[in-house]
Amino acid sequence: MLKPDMRRSTDPTARAGLGASFALLAVVVAVELADGPRANLLGLLAAAPFLAAAFASWRDVCAVGGVAWLIAVLFALPAKAGEPLPLAVNVGGIVVATAIAAMVGSIRQRQSEHFAEVSQLANVAQQAVLRPIGGRMGSLTIAGRYISSNAAADIGGDLYEALDTPFGMRMIIGDVRGKGLDAVRLASTVLGSYRYVAYERPDLAAVVDDLDRAVARAVNDEDFVTAAIVEERGGTITIVNCGHPAPLLLRQGQVIPLEPPTSSPPLGFKPVVCPRTELLEPGDRLLFYTDGLAEARREKQFFPTAERAWGLLGHGTVADGLASLESALVEWVGGVLDDDIALILVEYTGASAAPITVPSWELGAPE
Repeated sequence: MLKPDMRRSTDPTARAGLGASFALLAVVVAVELADGPRANLLGLLAAAPFLAAAFASWRDVCAVGGVAWLIAVLFALPAKAGEPLPLAVNVGGIVVATAIAAMVGSIRQRQSEHFAEVSQLANVAQQAVLRPIGGRMGSLTIAGRYISSNAAADIGGDLYEALDTPFGMRMIIGDVRGKGLDAVRLASTVLGSYRYVAYERPDLAAVVDDLDRAVARAVNDEDFVTAAIVEERGGTITIVNCGHPAPLLLRQGQVIPLEPPTSSPPLGFKPVVCPRTELLEPGDRLLFYTDGLAEARREKQFFPTAERAWGLLGHGTVADGLASLESALVEWVGGVLDDDIALILVEYTGASAAPITVPSWELGAPE
C-alpha cells in the first residue's frame, strides 16, 4: 500500500495543478520581462500558490510559493532604489499568500482523504451486502453487474443473489425504494432473509411470504421493495414478479418480455404469488434488471433495451454481454445515470441429469 505522500505525488490531478501553477509563473515572468526594467507585475505571482492549493498538497503549495518568492526577489534586486517599499510589499505578500494557500491546501487535502475513506467504507459495506455472483450454477451460466449512479461510492438499494439450493437454482433481483444507507440497510435485510429462506422453503410462495413479512417489519408504510424471485430446475424456470420490471428472454434472435400473468404489488404490500413458468431451450438467455435501466434516458428518450438486447447480449459470454450493455448504456446517457442499476444475465446450457418434480402450486390445480 502506498503512503499518503506517495499517492499524492502520483495523483494526475495534483500533477495537473502543479503544471498549471508553474505555467502561470512562466507567463508572469514572460510578461514582466517584456514590460521592461520596472517590476510592476510581481503581485500576480501570489496567484500561483492559490492555484496549486486547489489541486495539490500543502507541501506542493509551499514549493510553488517558494519558486514564486524567488522569482519576485530576482526581479526586485535590480529595481530602482526609490521603490523599495512597494517591492518589499509584493515580495512579503507572496510569503503571506503562500502561507494562506498552504493552509487551504491542507484543509482540502484532509477533506479529500476523509471523503476517500468514506467512499472506501461505503464500497466495503456494499460488497458485504451484495456479494459478487457469477460462473456456473446447475444448468445455468450466470453473470451479475452493479452499476452505480454515484461515481464516488458504489452504494445503493439495488440487490441480487443467486443460490444453488436443494430445490434448484434460486435467484432474486430487487430494488429498494430510496437511496443511501437506509436503502442499503433494507437491502441487507431482504438479502439476509432470502439467503435463509431460499434453502428452507420448498416453494416460492413461502419464500415470497417470508420476504414480505421481513420487509413489512423493517419499513414504514411508504417503503417497499420491488423484486423478481426466480427458480430454475429441470429446464423449467419459474418467475414470481412483485412489482418489478419484466425480464427479457433472448431466444434465437428474438427478445421476449416475460410479463407476469397478473400484476402484483412489491414486497411489503402483501404481493399475490402469480408465477410465470417457461420451458427453457439450450442457448436461451434471460436478462433481469432493475428500473434504473428501464428509466435511463437522454433528452427524454429512454434507452431502447428490448431493441438492442440481442445485439448486445446475444453473443460472447454472459459477462461479456453485461459489459457491452453497460458500455452502450453509459454512452447513451452521456455518462450520467439518475439511478443505480443491478443486472443479471443467465444462459441455459442444458437440462440437469436428474429430473426434479415441480410442485403442484406451480402447475395449477388438477382438472
